[in-house]
Amino acid sequence: MLGYRDFFSLATAWLRKGSYRTDFSVNDALPMGILVTDLDGKCLYSNAAYQKLSGWAGEALLGSHWSAQVHPDDRQSVLEHWEAALQAHQPYLCESRIQGVNSDSVWIRRNVAALGEGHEWQGYVHSVEDISVFKAEEAVRKAAEDRFYADQQRAQVTLDSIGDAVLSTGIDGRVTYMNVVAETLTGLGRQEAIGQPLSDVFQVVDAVTRKPVVDPAQRAIESDSTVALEINSLLISRDGEELAIEDSAAPIHDRSGAVIGAVIVFHDARLSRETTAKMAHLAQHDPLTGLVNRHAFAEHFEQSLALARRHRTQMAILFIDVDNFKDINDALGHECGDIILAALAVKLLGCLRAADTLCRYGGDEFVVLLSEIAEAGDAFEVADKLREAAVKPMDVKGENIHLRISTGVSIYPEDGDTVDALLHCADTAMYECKAYNKRLFLPLSPESTIRS
Repeated sequence: MLGYRDFFSLATAWLRKGSYRTDFSVNDALPMGILVTDLDGKCLYSNAAYQKLSGWAGEALLGSHWSAQVHPDDRQSVLEHWEAALQAHQPYLCESRIQGVNSDSVWIRRNVAALGEGHEWQGYVHSVEDISVFKAEEAVRKAAEDRFYADQQRAQVTLDSIGDAVLSTGIDGRVTYMNVVAETLTGLGRQEAIGQPLSDVFQVVDAVTRKPVVDPAQRAIESDSTVALEINSLLISRDGEELAIEDSAAPIHDRSGAVIGAVIVFHDARLSRETTAKMAHLAQHDPLTGLVNRHAFAEHFEQSLALARRHRTQMAILFIDVDNFKDINDALGHECGDIILAALAVKLLGCLRAADTLCRYGGDEFVVLLSEIAEAGDAFEVADKLREAAVKPMDVKGENIHLRISTGVSIYPEDGDTVDALLHCADTAMYECKAYNKRLFLPLSPESTIRS
């Protein structure tokens, strides 16, 4: 059987002589697909493996352009990649699907080399490998990664919503996670704390002796059991405040049961009702604007949904995005950007009823829940009020700021009966509104957005 290098040499000689009658049938035993084309890309030879992959018979392939077998959805990108490789005089390696004559498609990896000596090329040889199994495994891996990411997000939202502080470490004693309450009690932000030794973040001393207490995470790791913090323990926050705390630490295991770290759960032992309420507020509200966060918004939605079903009324979700916020943020800085978002939140709240809910969804995005509206038109009237309120100029550190917002509306029950369905519908409508605004208005420059 001819090896690939032997075949390459034979094909080069074959093309140089201009004779297409040479017998390459021995290469039908090769497991990899082989296709030989002229300089125009027309097929001169294909082996049995290539014919099987493509679903084309040998006679049908002769004279056809090699791209004719590429799946229509992949053809443009494949040809663009091909032209770029030719212009750069680089090897061509590309993954795509082959579309067979019976409509079946197969994922392949195509490697193309020039046939000839020096720069006197007579054609190209394509080696084509079936990678369908790899692609299927890749899809399974991606789906698993997506599920794992979703689980992580849900876990983080849950941990940020509870009243206790939660902090975890790796086996090396360095912080790997802390929730919102832990940030508040220690005085350190999550990103600042992660990767630091636990003793630098969780500074705990004995109230009587003032000596550091034994590291509870290390005790849990070494004993492979849940342990309680020593009595009379004081947490010294970053600003020097001392808090009497109660806590416990437990080991974290991997799938095989090996200890890989520890989690510490603690709270202020002197918490008053007022402080407890403040912690609960922090867990459910955005710290910049004071608006409810995503978790609290979902709870408000379920309550409003129960009322809407009981009274057989409609409700609406409005998805809001500030069109020109990036220009402002880039021009004035993040500090001014935060001031603007907080001021905008106040403006938007002024347009809503007490029964409605305004949520900072993230960045410069806001979501409104309108409870028990009489008709769909009410939601669009509110959207107009919000737009008119947002466009009114505001003074920020001597700059006259002009905002423009895009708003998408979804109505219960016409557009869905779950928070995810209605948010998706409103988000889609918002992007349609944003696209319309881009056509209606010229893109705002920082100078036209910020007027002194």
